[in-house]
Amino acid sequence: MEAVFTASSTLGFLLLLLQQTSTGAQMCSADDVVTVLENNRVGDVVASITVQPGVTIGFVTDTPDNPFSLDGTQLIAAKVLDYETKKSHTVNVLCHKIGGGQLTVIIVVIVKNINDNPPVFEPNTLILNVSEMSPVNSIVGSFPAKDLDNSQLIYTLTSESKYFTLSSQNVPNILVKARLDYDTVKNVRLVLTAHDSPLVEGDLSYTATATIDINIYDADNRPPWFQPCTVHSIGLDKICQSSGYTGWVVLNEMQAGVLPLKPEPLFAIDGDSAINEEIRYSFLSGNEDGLFEINPTTGNITMLKAADVLGTVVLTVLAAQMTNSHQFATTTVTISIQVKSLHRPQLERPQYEGVISSVGSMAVDVANKDMPLQIIATDDDYLAAEGINPHIIYTISGSSDFSIVNGYVFMMKNIPDAKLSLQVTALDTTNDESATSNLMLEVKAAPLVSGEYRAGDMAAIGATLGILLFLCLLAIGLLVYRMRKGTADSKKIYEASVFRSSLHQDSPKEGIQYTNEAFQHDESKGNSGSGGPSKGLVLAPPEPVKPSWNGPSKQAILKSSAPLHALLPDDTSDTGSEKMDNEKEVKPILTKERRVEEGYKSVWFKEDIDPNAKEEVVIIPDSRDHDSDDSDDGDDRHDEDDEDEDDKKKTSKVMFVDSDMDSGLGVKIEDPAEDSDSNKGDNIDL
Repeated sequence: MEAVFTASSTLGFLLLLLQQTSTGAQMCSADDVVTVLENNRVGDVVASITVQPGVTIGFVTDTPDNPFSLDGTQLIAAKVLDYETKKSHTVNVLCHKIGGGQLTVIIVVIVKNINDNPPVFEPNTLILNVSEMSPVNSIVGSFPAKDLDNSQLIYTLTSESKYFTLSSQNVPNILVKARLDYDTVKNVRLVLTAHDSPLVEGDLSYTATATIDINIYDADNRPPWFQPCTVHSIGLDKICQSSGYTGWVVLNEMQAGVLPLKPEPLFAIDGDSAINEEIRYSFLSGNEDGLFEINPTTGNITMLKAADVLGTVVLTVLAAQMTNSHQFATTTVTISIQVKSLHRPQLERPQYEGVISSVGSMAVDVANKDMPLQIIATDDDYLAAEGINPHIIYTISGSSDFSIVNGYVFMMKNIPDAKLSLQVTALDTTNDESATSNLMLEVKAAPLVSGEYRAGDMAAIGATLGILLFLCLLAIGLLVYRMRKGTADSKKIYEASVFRSSLHQDSPKEGIQYTNEAFQHDESKGNSGSGGPSKGLVLAPPEPVKPSWNGPSKQAILKSSAPLHALLPDDTSDTGSEKMDNEKEVKPILTKERRVEEGYKSVWFKEDIDPNAKEEVVIIPDSRDHDSDDSDDGDDRHDEDDEDEDDKKKTSKVMFVDSDMDSGLGVKIEDPAEDSDSNKGDNIDL
């Protein structure tokens, strides 16, 4: 029963609702959703409501902040709508019919966004610190802008920079574009711009900018640099080249205080100037004897004990950063140990006067006309070298247009005629002692006449020719000395060895004449005659001999085993007997005596050569033992020598003449008994 009642009640309620809905639909109606652009004008119609006659409309609730109002059947904007504040509004409108019935109409008002807000950088001034060691393409910062309209922003760098760039036009990441160097660039200012885009047709476009100041800070990427140094750039890399330091101390003397060095005291700085890390100094090598000490903080070098040996000490100094010891550099300190200087350099004159005419010309001495002006300083510490100190250099102060070369003054560039008062300095580079004198130079361009030279030019030429002449005479003297250096005995021994060597060869050396002239001039004790052998054989220069017949060459004669006369041409003329007689008269006997002294050689020939015997010429080698055996029969030989005394006087000198190898062998016989210019020898050309 209860269930039936409930069902009946529900059905009745539904029927009543349907009836009311149908009745409400006949009262009023409106669009459920309407769209309104933000930034509208007050009074703009938002929506229209359709009502039946006798129906009135109104808001279900009316609040002060309601942005809408009703004007009759129209929904009006009572305020300016803002998308960024509220994107949508719900309006409830009540429709009431007189006599009964009402209906609520719900209208959703959507506020449409337009581009009415520019992008904003917060803050608009930015500071960024970047290390010079930042790699290329690394991100050093990101700076996006904000836009209430949620527009798509486009970014650009409006300031030119070769060191930085953006990741892309939509991503405001700052990238390193090129390698940075603190010494090259320390600060970069960038201007970043953000552009928004219109959301609907007719919208405006807005921009915003931000200033980015990038400070590049120094990184510890360079070692210490010894000062002074020459900086070389290789790309962005810099190398500081130091030429080292020099100094000097006196032998056997302790020098007090800091050792003075050139070009300036030893000192190093951090190659990274902005870091400027503290440096520590030490000896790396060269101080094994413990002569010197270096201050680890200042780099000053002092002596610990006196040096007792002349010479040079080369110290290698290490400069390392205190915190980062991996950054270090080395240099050399060359210390010269010298004898103490007792005298200063002295210039020859208190004042020099010269005249000079043009570029490259030499100044002429006014005191000694037509002679070049020469500036010479002497040092009594070098008396052994006539006072000439090789360590003295000359400089001119007061003008850079002149230079001193080897003591002579030269003009380096053209200047107008003038009289100049200068000063010349002679400096001893080993100890910095110096001397100065005045130098009065008159610049006077000498007029040139065709075929004439200036006095300065003539002086320069004369000085040059004098130097060349001296060098030539020196070379000639050296050649003469070397030519006369050997002794006569060494010459003979050498030439005898050459002759002896040639006897063992198949043919004699070409271009050499063999003679026994040395036997004739032998003045050995007990053998004043011409027949004794000499200590050596003389190689005389070849004498030109005209060939009397076209026979075999000398080599063919020496190599042939046939008799000597068989090589002669067959001549059946009347002169044949005369030639035969001449051949018999030739007695190639050098001596009948033999010596056993050291250095003597003897050549023996038969007294007569029988053409019919067809015998060969035989050279008997020397034998000491044979000589000693022969000496036992000295008395017999002595008797024999007495009998042959006349033959000894007629002993001839035999010369083998190698005048022309193509013309045959020449034999020259001279009579040594007559030692005079009138001696005549018979020459036989083979």
